[in-house]
Amino acid sequence: MESPLISVIIPAHNNEKTIGAAIESIAGQTYKNLEIIVVDDNSTDNTGEVIKEIGKKYQNLSYYKLPYDDP
Repeated sequence: MESPLISVIIPAHNNEKTIGAAIESIAGQTYKNLEIIVVDDNSTDNTGEVIKEIGKKYQNLSYYKLPYDDP
């Protein structure tokens, strides 16, 4: 029997210094059937670039950036 998929959603805003550790921590869990979804709330630092770089390592990582005019 296949394990159920677990979705981990990480909200992010100007977290370039900590987002990598958060993603690595989730990816390093013993439970492997999971997806990591990062939602960037218009960061003005390098949060997006850090996430995109780490995303090259993890096929189960999705990155979404909210539109600038999102209320």
